[in-house]
Amino acid sequence: MTSLPAAQVGQTNLHVPILGLGTAPLGHSWTDIPEAQAHETVHFALENGVTFFDTAPGYSAYLVEERLGRALAGVPREQFVIATKAGRLVDAAGQPLLDFKRDTIRRSIEDSLTRLKLDSVDILHIHAPETEEQFRDALDEAYPLLDDMRRQGTIKAVGVGENYWEPLVKWAADAHFDCFLLAGRYTLLEQGALDALNQFQQQRISVFGAGVYNTGILAQGSTRDDVWYQYAKAPGAMLDKTRQLEAICQRHDVPLRAAAVQFVKAHPAITALVIGAESADQLSQTLDALKTSIPAAFWADLHTSGLIDANAPLPVSLDT
Repeated sequence: MTSLPAAQVGQTNLHVPILGLGTAPLGHSWTDIPEAQAHETVHFALENGVTFFDTAPGYSAYLVEERLGRALAGVPREQFVIATKAGRLVDAAGQPLLDFKRDTIRRSIEDSLTRLKLDSVDILHIHAPETEEQFRDALDEAYPLLDDMRRQGTIKAVGVGENYWEPLVKWAADAHFDCFLLAGRYTLLEQGALDALNQFQQQRISVFGAGVYNTGILAQGSTRDDVWYQYAKAPGAMLDKTRQLEAICQRHDVPLRAAAVQFVKAHPAITALVIGAESADQLSQTLDALKTSIPAAFWADLHTSGLIDANAPLPVSLDT
């Protein structure tokens, strides 16, 4: 079993490897993944140092948590870190059900533990409230419950999982969080979250950078007919920008996937990347991307291209 460098989560005693496996693809959200393939992906992750797993009840209507629990059965508990979420469930018709009341959150956590076959999880995220009422319920009812669990040692870190950075700024002002999961909003294609990340770094709130491929376009490139950007068919503007990024990559013989991964990881607020994979092969490609050597000249070219925010941190210093 290999290992990856680890980093501290916020100001807690919890450490996670710099790459975590996003488990959402291990069900039937995009394609119908066989159970054996899901298990193989989890076991490959463990063997290659990806011992941090991010999941949620709503992923494929509870199926992913169940599969993850079965895949990890028999693995010593101290050998992996689990983050799950609460607040977004699924009703009898299979539709999303958002409820951030204290009792619902408590039951959700208990049910997650049953599906995961665990006595505890390491990180619990409030899962993306959408309305002002849901936000108030999450702040007034869900958060105090999670805070109590943290003080009692039942969980090690409290966070919020979001697809947008703006709510995270509000969360950071209203309560004490150890970490945030931010999906798809700090990538090679968009850096609107840059100021927020700088703020979270100052507050010592860890950020898990998820969605670094923007749902595929930064992994697959611009040439595929079915390429996606943020859960929908990629719009022309993003295809054009991706083509410009690809041109810089080609000049320096750098895989686009590697640039996408290493750019996000370069921000000091990013404690770990959380990247989904539906197979061992996909996860292997991300591991290779993380380890690829990228010349400083590439980052200099990217910096001067106008394609990224001029203030975005890079993996190398350009002050020479």
